[in-house]
Amino acid sequence: MLQLEQLAELAAQNRAALAAKVKEFSLGGKTFTFNQRPAIMGVVNLSPDSWYRESVCLTAESAIQRSRTLAAQGADIVDLGAESTLAQAARVEAAGQNSKLLPVIKALREANILVSVETYQPAVTRACLEAGANVLNLTGTHRNDELFRMVAAHAAAVIICYVQGRNVREVGDFDLNADPIPMMHDYFARQIETAQRHGVERIFIDPGLGFYYRNLQDSAVRVRHQMKVFLNTFRLRTLGFPLCHALPHAFENFGEEVRCAEPFFAVLASLGKTDLFRTHEVPRIKAVLDTLRTY
Repeated sequence: MLQLEQLAELAAQNRAALAAKVKEFSLGGKTFTFNQRPAIMGVVNLSPDSWYRESVCLTAESAIQRSRTLAAQGADIVDLGAESTLAQAARVEAAGQNSKLLPVIKALREANILVSVETYQPAVTRACLEAGANVLNLTGTHRNDELFRMVAAHAAAVIICYVQGRNVREVGDFDLNADPIPMMHDYFARQIETAQRHGVERIFIDPGLGFYYRNLQDSAVRVRHQMKVFLNTFRLRTLGFPLCHALPHAFENFGEEVRCAEPFFAVLASLGKTDLFRTHEVPRIKAVLDTLRTY
């Protein structure tokens, strides 16, 4: 059971990290002041394999409509994906992803809605950035130099995800280190250095929460790991860049109330000083963050 005393001890042991500030920047004409106010990223899944059914859109029209709704509900950025990270999901070639993504990106940018694209494929990245995408949600580690150059060329941002493997579809077991933050810190420091060397100025870092690792399929093990990462996230802010978290579901715990899971985890993520909340439940997360700010 998480206790207030544990939070107090964590803060006392990491006071310098607790006070760390992160870089603030603009995207598509919108300024983000992460040190004063976190941002929200809404999710639209263009893959039928995605299990969060409320976010699945099988046509460009429905994806555009959901994106507009998310923006109206408070999403600062809409994240699009055309291939699920589930182990049993079908792989989608670049051409197939682009045929789904590009019409939606173009329509959303015409509506002045900021767009992120989740991919690890260079051909998808190139086409989406050329279509106007503002953010690459990078879920792989292969050919990153090439991908960073693309991001820099389009003055876009990148979310660097922590992945123990070639990409989120090609991972094995997660290294369940007693304290995962040092190895994450080293990984992000290397990736940030590479990204900056290639001219990328706008960077988010995402610790990753183990949805896809083989030894994190047991709910108790996975949720314990996720809670630990959430509460320790602020220690990574010493790297100087805003932190992004995809909020999990813990459906074994929440059952039929699974749509309440992300708001619960948003509280933990907020305590850990998360700067960008990636969620399927935008209005619920906005309500949580607005309420926390009243304290």
